[in-house]
Amino acid sequence: MTHSHPVRVYYEDTDMAGIVYYANYLKFIERGRSEWVRGLGVDQAQMKATGGGVFAVRRVVADYRAPAVYDDLLEVRTRYLSHSGARLILHQAVLRGAKLLFEAEVTLVCISDAGRPIPLPERLVAEIGKNPPQEAE
Repeated sequence: MTHSHPVRVYYEDTDMAGIVYYANYLKFIERGRSEWVRGLGVDQAQMKATGGGVFAVRRVVADYRAPAVYDDLLEVRTRYLSHSGARLILHQAVLRGAKLLFEAEVTLVCISDAGRPIPLPERLVAEIGKNPPQEAE
């Protein structure tokens, strides 16, 4: 189950060298994750409002492979790897065409308003259960 989300690089995304500032890749993959969850039918605002918790990033292992520059059209790919209880693990990649620029393994946890782990939303678990994890592309 791989989701794709387009991202355009704007001037504000770049550093003094004219390349994408490294922390902005984390913003790009956050957008990709949000759209992946939305595509599965999970409304994160409603989830929070009804006591279903929120997603928090627990861990990111990132690898920067090549730079992106102003006006590049990038693709953020989000791929489900596994889940258990309150934890969800995803692989995310940022590409320009076929060239891999950045990739990360992201561990999310679902937490309550008190900051305690709570089970992942049933809707999310049901949707990811329909699609087993995929091998790397």
